[in-house]
Amino acid sequence: MGNIKFFRFCLSATALTLVVVLLGAWVRLEDAGLGCPDWPGCYGMLLGVPQTEEAIESANLAYPERPVHVGKAWKEMIHRYAAGILGLLVFAIAVIAVRNRRDPQQPLAVPMILAVLIIAQSILGMWTVTWQLKPLVVTMHLLGGMTTLGILWWLTLRTGRLIPVMAGNSARRLRPWVLAVLAVVVGQIALGGWVSTNYAALACTDFPRCGGQWWPDANYSDAFVLWKGLGVDYEFGVLDHPARVAVHFVHRIGAVITAIAVIGLAVAVWRATVAAAPRAIAAASVVLLAVQWALGITNVLASLPLSVAVAHNGGAALLLLSMLTLYHTLQPLPTSAPPRQGSAEWH
Repeated sequence: MGNIKFFRFCLSATALTLVVVLLGAWVRLEDAGLGCPDWPGCYGMLLGVPQTEEAIESANLAYPERPVHVGKAWKEMIHRYAAGILGLLVFAIAVIAVRNRRDPQQPLAVPMILAVLIIAQSILGMWTVTWQLKPLVVTMHLLGGMTTLGILWWLTLRTGRLIPVMAGNSARRLRPWVLAVLAVVVGQIALGGWVSTNYAALACTDFPRCGGQWWPDANYSDAFVLWKGLGVDYEFGVLDHPARVAVHFVHRIGAVITAIAVIGLAVAVWRATVAAAPRAIAAASVVLLAVQWALGITNVLASLPLSVAVAHNGGAALLLLSMLTLYHTLQPLPTSAPPRQGSAEWH
């Protein structure tokens, strides 16, 4: 019974994490990251946002540098509420893991790490506001969200037996390559986060060229300075245009490298095995890659439509999960593991 409960909590938390990741993208793209200038409340209110004339006037007096924008404040608080519920789910997963620690099939270390990660995410969320959208902090917050999503999905896969696994020499040979491509995908996600947090998505407004050039004039020396001190308001970005072009263009180069890596891995999987699961997942990763390219190009040519930009973040998350799922299929479960959910042996 404990394993079933653990699996269900992990699956629910995975779905909610994906929602939180999308909400985070939505908040950034709506320029609502500083919709509440304080943390964890909003203009001193733990629940809700200032809406009455009296409350708005009081909030404006307390935070004259950041007048109340009710719509942006609500967007930020919706994201915080969803993240708070996710935190409770993750702590529940950790509690279940501790209670079932005597079960040899119960993961324990990973749920504990996940609980620590959620605390770190909360701190990064606070710094995102108090350090006024500092790009390094916001990008780390995005990567922390993706890491949370990946760990929860991995726990779901390993405890729920949703997808069959394969063993053998071909599986062992492919595992290091999957990990290498996973690292490439994570690096590209980090570059995408850097593009977003530095407001560089529209630094190039044509494709495949950038500013009419195949290799644009850009300021690479300033584009990737990670730390520029505190006390700076980073909303809408502080980089000059040539530096933003550099950030954008490096992300495009990363997209090409990611495409080569994912397609190459998919070809290797199809050549190395006839097993249905890894082949299907490899094919799905290529489809996700194609969708990501289409969304990215649309962002550039259509001036960053909100729905497309949010979907681009979601596509990155799904591509990450596809790599983890592929690795799962090539990483056999212990022979003593419980049967897959839905079989007659589950009670």
